Amino acid sequence: MKASEMKSMGDEQLALTLKDTEKHLFQLRFQSATDRLETPSEIRKAKQDIARVRTEQRARELKALAQTPDDKLATALAALSKGEPGPGARPFVGRRQPTRAIHRLTRIQEARAAAQKKGKK
Repeated sequence: MKASEMKSMGDEQLALTLKDTEKHLFQLRFQSATDRLETPSEIRKAKQDIARVRTEQRARELKALAQTPDDKLATALAALSKGEPGPGARPFVGRRQPTRAIHRLTRIQEARAAAQKKGKK
């Protein structure tokens, strides 16, 4: 599947494609362990499709984050600095995710402030 096809899909359809592709990859791995695969390159293609779908989902997530209002960004940043995930966010796994989220929100706020300064001059 091409990236251009994925960009035209909706969020639900993209999630369904991801689920189906992961299921297909599992079946391919199972076949590889038990019998011989007719086309071993299918495993690599399935992995690439999964990566494309996840990349598109992440791009959409960042685009939505960039469009959130300043007050919600400030609320999320305050929650992150306390060590909690923001409102409506998934819980963190690992130590780096909260730090990365704080840096991401800070960069968005700085970019907005720079754009406002540039617009006022």
